[in-house]
Amino acid sequence: MIRNYLKIAFRNLRKNKIFSVINIVGLAIGLTCFMLITVFVYDELSYDKYADEADNIYRINLSATGNGDVAVYPNVDVAVGEGMKNAFPEIKASTRISPASDFVKYNDKQFKEQKLAFADSNFLQMFSIPLIEGDNKTALVQPNSVVISKAFAKKYFGNEDALGKSLTIGLHNALYKVTGVIDKVPDNTHFHFDAFLSLTTFHITRATWSNVGFYTYLLLNKNANAKALEAKFPQLVAKYVVPEVQHDMGVSLAEAQKSVNTFRFSLQPVTDIHLHANTKYELEPNGDIQYVYIFSALAIFILLLACVNFTNLSTARAVKRSREVGIRKVMGSIKKQLIFQFLTESVLFTFFSMLCAYALIFFLLPYFNELSNKNIDFIFFLSWQSILVLFSVSFIAGILAGIYPAFFLSSFNTIKVLKGASLQGSQRKPLRSSLIVFQFFISTALIIATIIVYQQLHYMQNKKLGYDKDQVLYLPDARLLGSNQFAFEQQILKDSRVVSASISRYVPGGIMMDGTEIYPKNETGNGTEIHTNIYHIDYDYLRTLGIRVVQGRDFSKAFSTDSAGVLINEEAARELGWTNSNAVGKTIVRSGQQEYKVVGVVADFNYASVKQKISPMMMMLGNNFGGLIVKINTKDIQGFLGDLKKQWTLFNPDGPLEYNFLDENFAKLYASEEHTQQIFSAFAVLAIIIASLGLFGLSAFVIEQRTKEIGIRKVLGASVKNVLLLVSKEFLLLVMIAFLISIPVTWWAMHTWLQDFAYRIDITAWVFAIAGIAVIFIAFLTISFQAIKAAIANPVKSLRTE
Repeated sequence: MIRNYLKIAFRNLRKNKIFSVINIVGLAIGLTCFMLITVFVYDELSYDKYADEADNIYRINLSATGNGDVAVYPNVDVAVGEGMKNAFPEIKASTRISPASDFVKYNDKQFKEQKLAFADSNFLQMFSIPLIEGDNKTALVQPNSVVISKAFAKKYFGNEDALGKSLTIGLHNALYKVTGVIDKVPDNTHFHFDAFLSLTTFHITRATWSNVGFYTYLLLNKNANAKALEAKFPQLVAKYVVPEVQHDMGVSLAEAQKSVNTFRFSLQPVTDIHLHANTKYELEPNGDIQYVYIFSALAIFILLLACVNFTNLSTARAVKRSREVGIRKVMGSIKKQLIFQFLTESVLFTFFSMLCAYALIFFLLPYFNELSNKNIDFIFFLSWQSILVLFSVSFIAGILAGIYPAFFLSSFNTIKVLKGASLQGSQRKPLRSSLIVFQFFISTALIIATIIVYQQLHYMQNKKLGYDKDQVLYLPDARLLGSNQFAFEQQILKDSRVVSASISRYVPGGIMMDGTEIYPKNETGNGTEIHTNIYHIDYDYLRTLGIRVVQGRDFSKAFSTDSAGVLINEEAARELGWTNSNAVGKTIVRSGQQEYKVVGVVADFNYASVKQKISPMMMMLGNNFGGLIVKINTKDIQGFLGDLKKQWTLFNPDGPLEYNFLDENFAKLYASEEHTQQIFSAFAVLAIIIASLGLFGLSAFVIEQRTKEIGIRKVLGASVKNVLLLVSKEFLLLVMIAFLISIPVTWWAMHTWLQDFAYRIDITAWVFAIAGIAVIFIAFLTISFQAIKAAIANPVKSLRTE
């Protein structure tokens, strides 16, 4: 019996090649999208779950309330982790890590390494990162020891045994002995380092609590309650933080005790960091749970689109198979057998689609990895779990997509179909119309979303930032020049292509930033204590970056008192209770009772991402040794860079020249949004393709059923335009309904998404108009191909059609 079902199924597949190809290709695209997005979502949800006790590991975050706002830091002070462990028995262990970047040298090999980190001796153990060489328990115990990855060892030592050898790290040529080698840090984790240096190398003399700097993790006992533990943290703030605030800020005990309410430690599960933590100071750019939800919905919707195609086309083809059903019933087939026959055909289609999906995945996976910033191997899809998932999804999709056509076909009245009664009225059934509406609703919504994401990305990339990022180079390692740094600056200023230069490690969009608490001196009522970020700059910084002074003046060598002066931005002036005009000349007090005179107010500029609101900023002279910012004006960028490298070499630095452009650094801040826009675009195109395939097949069928009608109309004088309008108006009406439904739904969804951005676009009506015109035009082109073909056909042949 099964063999007979399969034989008939293959016969129908060959007989209806166009419909078969449309069904198989549509389902294959749907399954491919579903599997790729599912793997993406699975990978996102798997972050930091690899550790043996991942469910019991928590990161300590710090929330500081001030300025009517809450600043969240994912790192805390040096003593916090161990102090909490000693205070509460439910904490089994604590560990810290602090990222670094520096030059690493072995013999004649020297490279700038960006992925270094100082770590406690138990860090690798807590995160279950095994050593393939060395002892995991003792590798980072001794000062000046380092554990490196296998790739890192290959880079410096080649095929030599790395264990026991020494690497020279940093300007002071400190020797670090290799005491362990790991394979690599897992891909699905919120940190990726190539080398872990022993934190005991630092001789920390003061165990403080009130600052930040160390990413600190706690391992709780199995039955410990994290929320109950958090509730005990204020007593540690009162014990350790309050005295430090009182000492550093020079305030009364009563004033310092306010820190108990404004200085809060909290615990975040390590498994939540990747998708739920998005502070400015994360170890790496994280994912976003919203995108997981969005892409999960996309996977389901695109698979549904493919199933809708199958249902529509199979139901439409029912008329052509009505006599077959009637004859089968006369020959003794019962309804149950007919249903099983049609479900067999449906499932067979989906399994063909599954094979095509595997071929598509194989070819598209490299592009998908690049698009999603993942490193998924095709072997993953060959695991029994993946095969089982795809097999199950294909089987279920086949059943769900074929169940309605199966019941529809098997329910035909035998006598009526054998007499040739018309079933064309079924083509207007509400189900088929609603399915077409659903298809184009999803397609239109994706087009609208893609346009809005592109607009927001374009807005962020082209927003006036308050500083000039074009043709500005940043040399982060000017410190390699030692005492020649200032001489090098003067030398390159002689080049006519150099407009200006400034010595500073602080650039907009960079990770270097200090911070402190400040308050206005001798003011009550309107004055308040606020948190401000700090840039250390020189006299040429503002001019080099084109930052405007709106009140007062810039730093000047003509004023010796400027060493105790500061520049603040407009936001700092507002939050201190001043206006721009009366801020100049006021005195600011920072921790340690240091006083600074405001010499000028600079216009607000986006020194962080445009996604974040501009925060208070304070600029101070000095403490800027180490970086060089160069503003140039030339069309021959490569020629200038070649000359710059020659000048660098002449000064005999301790390392190679490294540089980057501010506009490139700025673009990296929006890599996540750019990937989102690209993914939306890709899936919008696929959704349109799937919907158009279904519409193409359905319109072909409808035209085939109305061949005689079209022939008669042509004989009676109907033009090609009349025939085209006759065939397309019903479908275009459904597409228009889908467009109208998509407007409020998409507006709400994208309005919600835009709330994550401090500076964002307004959603305008023309976005919806463009999407509507685009989808209606695509639908019209899809229908008109078949309609025009029918309209120009010989009416004599049309009237002879059976």
